[in-house]
Amino acid sequence: MKVRGYIEFTITEQSPEMVVSEMPVEAGIKNPFGVVQAGAIVWFADVTASVLVLGPGQATEGMKGFPLGITVNANFVANQQDGSLKAVASYVHRGHTVSVVRTMVYGASEKLIADVTTSHVLTK
Repeated sequence: MKVRGYIEFTITEQSPEMVVSEMPVEAGIKNPFGVVQAGAIVWFADVTASVLVLGPGQATEGMKGFPLGITVNANFVANQQDGSLKAVASYVHRGHTVSVVRTMVYGASEKLIADVTTSHVLTK
């Protein structure tokens, strides 16, 4: 059995202290129950958090200083079948080597979908 998915999202706001992104709910990220697969939500939150830690630069393969995720804690409280999700990432701790980011993922009508905390170490 072959299974294929596709994840795409857009950064809608970026500052040194916060990144906001939006991801449409499409067939490629849904589970067989018809709602967004948990892994897609975690990926969305983690990449949004990585963009925050990276800052205004662009990530490139093999780059130094990439904010590599080292821990992920996700608490799921809801889900949805259509529309879009919004992720809002902000710092819990901004360190020289390790940073901790909390990313809140919201659905329709600002309903909380997930609360995701990630830790990132800057590669050397």
